[in-house]
Amino acid sequence: MTVARLARRGRLAAPALFLFREGRRENAPMVERAEGLSDDDLRRFSRRLAGLPPPAPPPEAPDPGRFARGRALAGERHCPVCHNPDFSGREQMPRLAHQREDYLLKALRDFRRGTRIGYGGAMASELAGLAEAELADLAHYLAHFAQPSGPNAGMAGAR
Repeated sequence: MTVARLARRGRLAAPALFLFREGRRENAPMVERAEGLSDDDLRRFSRRLAGLPPPAPPPEAPDPGRFARGRALAGERHCPVCHNPDFSGREQMPRLAHQREDYLLKALRDFRRGTRIGYGGAMASELAGLAEAELADLAHYLAHFAQPSGPNAGMAGAR
């Protein structure tokens, strides 16, 4: 089972849990856990998650080829426009930087198939036509993304 890193997803946790509670998103364990939660419970849980530190990058170094292909796809598909250049997320767009790679890949697949509900059709549109390997490279890049700084800042997210 793929599971999201929930830290810093505070503002998005309540809407996501609402969708699970109402049976509009598919994930049996999450639907079961959200079933009895009140709207106040969802808001309290969201506030608690918002106070957690952002997730750390994975301990292993990224694969250079996959990382480069994913970086190119992120730019071509305009990911930084909605999710911020550092992929920290904003408003209803979630943080993508350092999210679990398996979770990102599942989410990308589900959006492309139209089985994951979002707040509009932007994700399905941006992912249309991407091959499975391209989704995997994009997920790899986002999971390993690091904000550029220092003498190698021009490498746009490489660590």
